Amino acid sequence: MTEIRNEQRQFTRVAVDLPVDVHQGGDMWSQRLQTISLVGVATDQPDLWDAQYNEPFTLVIHIDRDTTLEVHAYLQHVEGGQLGFSVQHVDRENIESLRALLEQHMDIITLEEELARLEG
Repeated sequence: MTEIRNEQRQFTRVAVDLPVDVHQGGDMWSQRLQTISLVGVATDQPDLWDAQYNEPFTLVIHIDRDTTLEVHAYLQHVEGGQLGFSVQHVDRENIESLRALLEQHMDIITLEEELARLEG
């Protein structure tokens, strides 16, 4: 099953351990980022998880003391203590932070190809 899912992925996921605040309405869960790509984010699952699965989330990823990355996403799956989100929107001011984060963990040529595919 994992092999099939990996073959279907069009965007590289990179493993990153950073704090992330997951917001929905007035609720907020402090979690850990596990993986990120241009189109997806995976976090750990908090012990008390009572979110509305069909409503959008805002994820605020704390890259360092002065830099955060905000993405808007929908929950796609919950399994094995992990939450998988599909990124729906990244604001213009956040796309450079996302790109810089991915550049630290990916081949730049691959990243450029994936950005072109996303824009095309």
